[in-house]
Amino acid sequence: MSAPSVTSPKSPQGLRRVVGASVVGTIAEYYDFFIYGTASALVFNKIFFPEVDAAVGTLAAFSTYAVGFFARPLGGLVWGHVGDRIGRKKALVFTLLLTGLGTFAVGLMPTYDQIGVWAAVILVLVRLVQGFGVGGEQGGAVLLTAEAAPPARRGFYASFVQLGSPAAYLIPTALFAVLTGTLSEAQFLAWGWRVPFLLSALVVVVGLYIRLKVDESETFEAARETRKAETAPLKLLVRDSRKEMLGGLLTKFAEAAVFPFYTVFLVSYANAQGVDTAMVLNAVIIAIAAELVMIPLLGRLTDRVGRRPVYLTAAVLNLALIVPAFEAVRSGSMFLITALLVAGLAFGHAGTYAPQASYFPELFPSVSRYTGVSVVWQFGSMIASGPFTVVAAALLIAGDGSYLWVALYVAALVAVSVVTLLFMPETAPGRRAGQEYAHWPAAGTGSDAAAGADAGAGTDKGAESLWTPERTAG
Repeated sequence: MSAPSVTSPKSPQGLRRVVGASVVGTIAEYYDFFIYGTASALVFNKIFFPEVDAAVGTLAAFSTYAVGFFARPLGGLVWGHVGDRIGRKKALVFTLLLTGLGTFAVGLMPTYDQIGVWAAVILVLVRLVQGFGVGGEQGGAVLLTAEAAPPARRGFYASFVQLGSPAAYLIPTALFAVLTGTLSEAQFLAWGWRVPFLLSALVVVVGLYIRLKVDESETFEAARETRKAETAPLKLLVRDSRKEMLGGLLTKFAEAAVFPFYTVFLVSYANAQGVDTAMVLNAVIIAIAAELVMIPLLGRLTDRVGRRPVYLTAAVLNLALIVPAFEAVRSGSMFLITALLVAGLAFGHAGTYAPQASYFPELFPSVSRYTGVSVVWQFGSMIASGPFTVVAAALLIAGDGSYLWVALYVAALVAVSVVTLLFMPETAPGRRAGQEYAHWPAAGTGSDAAAGADAGAGTDKGAESLWTPERTAG
């Protein structure tokens, strides 16, 4: 049988404070991370790899972008352990500081003309620090909100945390659009590109101030005695939640692949096709603004119809939009490009992204939840997002500019998620007669919660398997 829905939600005021802090903190952290992707597409090939062919320089710049994704799983494991054992809040404060300092350092870096190849080496090292910090961010941010929200509206409240990533992309994209539109190319290459990186200091200070004022998760506190007696969170996951980890990781592919496809690669593809990149960036801004509206609406929808139906429908939509997105860019039409990006980001990406904030936490018991969510999030991102721009750029070169191989690559990643979702369980309490899929201890009931966690730490696998109809029924 499933563990009862026993979480004790915070007061409305306390819940709003947690949601606000999670959103602002995530914006600060992902601003630091995504600003690098935009700079990779627009400028890094010219200032860090100027001695090679333009296409190869872009490939090299995207390679340094990918490095950050490969550091994220290690960060997820380390900060997931800290979050499960020491506290969600403490882990989030450290990850914000690490990522922010790394981004600010990029704004001060010397270029290839000043120190040669060492500029690229330093860039890679800074990117590793950024990735290590971001690796622990999303898991903790969604947990603080999901564990504070009433179960019946968990999808809605937790989805607000997902606003942080597109908003964080929107801010540097808008900054770069303004800078490229007002500065000459010489000015932009000399100093203009540094401005968004240096402004990260202000973003981090604001995010840190707000995050320090948030209380620790009550669900985390309720399981304190269990945590002391239990083995390491990762060992618990390997022992009890292997199928949830693998299934969650594979469902992550669709969302993790399409975001860099729409927001980073298509900008580079437009440049290769001779299409005005400023126009594409403006279309991205419009599409992400629409996504910010849709994310909480889709999060609320997951409370009513379930996490899985929303996720699956959006993943299929992403499959259908791949080729039209390329054709829209090739057309050079602002209307078509904007329409396809709005469909892809506000519905395709948002429909996979919004459910994750509640779906992934609901797969794992409280004593190992931070680690479980971080493993799913960061390993899924490393595989699907990490090498994406590099592989896509290489496939474009190999195909002499044809997008066929890139389209097949994106389609394969999304298809993995579509197939996996067909076998995944539904976790929304509203679709499970009020029952939780995994154990969520009641706040303020330490010994009871500890006993309950011992019984539910394995997400009731003694009674049912993850893949049986009883577990997957919505």
